[in-house]
Amino acid sequence: MGLFKKILPLREQAAVQDRWLKTRLDRIVPELLERENIDMWIVICREYNEDPVLMSLLPATSMSARRRTILVFARTENAVERLTLSRYGYEGFYDSVWNPDEEDQFACLARIVRERDPERIGINHSNTFAFGDGISHTEFRLVGEALGEGYAARLVSAEKLCVGWLERRSAEEITAYPRLVETGRQIIASAFSTAVIHPSVTTTDDVVWWMRETMAEAGLNAWFQPTIDIQAPGQTYQDTENPRRTILPGDLLHCDMGFHYLGLATDQQQHAYVLRAGETDAPPGLRAALADGNRLQDIHLEEMQVGRSGNEVLSAALERAKNEGIRPQIYTHPLGVHGHAAGPLVGLWDRQDGVPGVGDYPLYDDTVYSIELNVTKSIPEWDGQDARIMLEEDAALTGGAMRWLDGRQESFHLIG
Repeated sequence: MGLFKKILPLREQAAVQDRWLKTRLDRIVPELLERENIDMWIVICREYNEDPVLMSLLPATSMSARRRTILVFARTENAVERLTLSRYGYEGFYDSVWNPDEEDQFACLARIVRERDPERIGINHSNTFAFGDGISHTEFRLVGEALGEGYAARLVSAEKLCVGWLERRSAEEITAYPRLVETGRQIIASAFSTAVIHPSVTTTDDVVWWMRETMAEAGLNAWFQPTIDIQAPGQTYQDTENPRRTILPGDLLHCDMGFHYLGLATDQQQHAYVLRAGETDAPPGLRAALADGNRLQDIHLEEMQVGRSGNEVLSAALERAKNEGIRPQIYTHPLGVHGHAAGPLVGLWDRQDGVPGVGDYPLYDDTVYSIELNVTKSIPEWDGQDARIMLEEDAALTGGAMRWLDGRQESFHLIG
């Protein structure tokens, strides 16, 4: 369809992703190894039990770990060696150092470690971050046995290295990201139009599956099932049992959708209003609620500062919003290789007092976030019934400041 003329063919997508990967391996890995004071990083896993970090380290045509894959990053005086101890190599990305006809795989790993004699060997285990906890129990045991007691004593958690690698975006990725978000906004705009929605006929499930089909036809991979829900007089955001699903005039619609493209994820939520006969806009009360949502976004972005923890951002933003008479919730998450990605959580919908561990992690520059939040407001035109405005737009933290990747919703999509 014309909407997606600029979605690249798969071959060209792979070329772009591989170009980005080489840049990231050359620039980001050495910086992070130095930042975390790790001399060697070992990433190891077996086929179909992949470490969450692994696929982001492999070229785009790689589909799995292929038997057992071992990657080793070793700091030298002037560079970082990138080695693979795998039956199938990754030419141009890693130097292959294992000959399976001559040496056992773990014996090779032990030799590589002895030859380089690293003081701190990073391995992917973590109590806090799933992204840094990718080594299985068996692989951890086998690595320890292969290295022997002396070198096994040098193993340290590489959790912050894993998170740093996954959360950091290259300049090229940040430049490309707005196009992804623009595509998501185009899908939402089409879904929230009379091309898709016929009031009194179309159901929320119809729109959900239209979104899924549209993404699939365009070559975009949804990373979760989209949702469409209705608020209206007599049906609140809290009505989760047997809610009305047929879309009617006067409804406030809400969507949540996201996809992967070029190895990066989007995540967006917007609202539409279904016009009643004679209406040309949503009721003033709903427009005021959306304005509150936009104001909360402004406050939130101002508090997103490099070096602050997610919990510090959450506390400061909520306090400011409440002082302005807004009824807020904030549950922002990092965005990137994954949808709910590596980095600091800024609240959860059920943890507005902060998130221990993951919320204590600091914000770094050159990262991307899904700014996810809501406000609740009494609507005079609905006899004082509360409406909840749930917004989610994607933004980057670059040069020490937050900026929207492709704007935000400041007025309702109007249907009718």
